[in-house]
Amino acid sequence: MNLINKKVTHKRFGIGSIVKHNDSSIEIHFASENKMFVFPDVFGQHLKLHDKSDAKVLEEIIQKKEIERKEEERKKEEEQKRQREKLVLRLEHEKLMKNHKLHPASQMVFWCDTEEQNNAFSEWQVFSGVLKSGNNKGKPNKPSRLHQNSAVLLTAIDSSMSEKDRRILGVYMVKEDFVGKLCEDGQIPAHSKYRIQLTEQESDQLLFWQYYINEKFPEKMTWKTGKYRYFENLWMAQILLDIISLKSDPNEQELAQQFFKHFCKMNQITVEEITKPNGALMRI
Repeated sequence: MNLINKKVTHKRFGIGSIVKHNDSSIEIHFASENKMFVFPDVFGQHLKLHDKSDAKVLEEIIQKKEIERKEEERKKEEEQKRQREKLVLRLEHEKLMKNHKLHPASQMVFWCDTEEQNNAFSEWQVFSGVLKSGNNKGKPNKPSRLHQNSAVLLTAIDSSMSEKDRRILGVYMVKEDFVGKLCEDGQIPAHSKYRIQLTEQESDQLLFWQYYINEKFPEKMTWKTGKYRYFENLWMAQILLDIISLKSDPNEQELAQQFFKHFCKMNQITVEEITKPNGALMRI
């Protein structure tokens, strides 16, 4: 819109003509001097165009600018709200990290079906499943015991085999900043480094019930319901130690050793504390 030489009236400076303008400023020549103003903000209350046609077009421009300004303010407020929410979550996360007390059974053993076996190792995460009853029925299970010291053990069993033949497929530490109490979607992602997949031959040598036992029913090897159950920290250390001995490739063995050391450090376990596996299979 070209406003050069257009006549205007200012409440304070009187009649003048527009000398030059751009998208953000306008210069007007009055009888005594030239004045600079913010464009188009000065129009409306302080400055009026004499030409009615130009004034109408300018009014439309001002309205458009006002809509854009309000939209920008709305986006800014939304961003500030997001930042406040992120700050609250971060402070809550830091509080949980600072006050976290190790639970003796803060590891997870997960039952993978055929589809989950593929996804677990391609995406390196598992889904905790949904609640079957209660007020939160249908919502994801919240793995509240899992923390930075937690590992997820992946297991499976062929449909033709009995529960005692459940094999260990792999294991991973949870993601570095994962806090189960804050997990709303049920997705449990893996650590960027500490993750191990076993070969089929290695899995055949690493049976879950060699390590796990139900203290109330030590002679039973049953998994009735649910995608996961919690697992003792020391049992996980036993498994990681045995994985080291299974690995023949030097690089894989080195990773397994680093995984084991990291796990023991995070769970305050010394090598001397780790006993021989004494799960249900070992008591037959």
